[in-house]
Amino acid sequence: MSSQPQSVPSYLHADDLGPWGNYLRQVDRVAPYLGSLSRWLETLKRPKRILIVDVPIELDNGTVAHFEGYRVQHNVSRGPGKGGVRYHQDVTLSEVMALSAWMSVKNAAVNVPYGGAKGGIRVDPRALSRGELERVTRRYTSEIGIIIGPNTDIPAPDVNTNEQIMAWMMDTYSMNQGQTATGVVTGKPITLGGSLGRREATGRGVFVVGCEAARRTGLSIEGARVAVQGFGNVGGIAARLFQEAGAKVVAVQDHTGSLYKSGGINAGALLEHVAKTGGVAGFAGAEVMANDEFWSVETDILVPAALENQITEKNAGKIRTKIIVEGANGPTTTAADDILHDKGILVIPDVVANAGGVTVSYFEWVQDFSSFFWTENEINERLERVMREAFTAVWQVSSEQKVSMRTAAFIVACKRILMAREMRGLYP
Repeated sequence: MSSQPQSVPSYLHADDLGPWGNYLRQVDRVAPYLGSLSRWLETLKRPKRILIVDVPIELDNGTVAHFEGYRVQHNVSRGPGKGGVRYHQDVTLSEVMALSAWMSVKNAAVNVPYGGAKGGIRVDPRALSRGELERVTRRYTSEIGIIIGPNTDIPAPDVNTNEQIMAWMMDTYSMNQGQTATGVVTGKPITLGGSLGRREATGRGVFVVGCEAARRTGLSIEGARVAVQGFGNVGGIAARLFQEAGAKVVAVQDHTGSLYKSGGINAGALLEHVAKTGGVAGFAGAEVMANDEFWSVETDILVPAALENQITEKNAGKIRTKIIVEGANGPTTTAADDILHDKGILVIPDVVANAGGVTVSYFEWVQDFSSFFWTENEINERLERVMREAFTAVWQVSSEQKVSMRTAAFIVACKRILMAREMRGLYP
């Protein structure tokens, strides 16, 4: 008699699964709604491919440093792997696994023809010179080059990576292939085949679904109070767009501190300040408040757009808002989800809310293949249509099944993934 396969990979500690454990709990909540597709459920609990690489480089002082890098392909039933690469000193395998799985769900939820993947290097990029950062990027790209490609797995920017990192990755891969392959990464500079609108896409997507959630719950954006955690390329752009639509950004938090202003913080001015100083600290247009007070500020819309596991059972009870729009990946734990649900707070999950980035990445990939590029207005119009259609599909399932928006998003996405798996069958 064969033993039942385990959902916990042998290379992780069963008693401390980290972000991967959070993802597994989310999948388990969806199982009762999958019908006959539930026979394939274990597919979602096992990454297809995990690559761990050593990234040695020579530092400017002549010594050799080694960094650990990852590339995880969670599922490719619906298309090539797709997902960002993050540089952070706290990157772990569990985190990258979870992020790759959330990319599978995200891509399926917005119905772009991708599977899910993610990458990362455990490094503090602030401690590296520009030359060291380039060497780390090129060595990492060479190491994972055996599993990435325009038709197999397409990296993109994530935490602490940007257009320049993508340019180095594209060039390194192209040099190793002997031909220019612009489609191997997205989020590139415009001059190298990048797409107009890509830089603001994730923040714009957060804004679009936030407005949709407000409209369906009878909340007027005009005068709405908004709080944003993380004021970078996602939170900062979303804050600016909410402000332009008539909302007031009353509270902001990032790694440098927390700010509050009841009459509304000037998001544009704060974005300029952050670009110059690297954080919200020291901004003269708002009052400083304690970091833990940020979560108890009374708002209409809260946008967590920093890192994962920011809303937990420790602070979820303090939150006073009507709608949470998750700009970050995995910012809310399952225990916190239950607390927020009991409080009557509508949570728009990350796999829908922050899918604007991967949606425009898809547009970029398509444009690279055709060598025909769209205008920024065309990009934004297509993005808004995709985001609204995705939101509507998830909202409908949430209403019909009487489940949270997160569970509804997982139902929609997991059914699409497992249907593809079932139709393709097993080979050999």
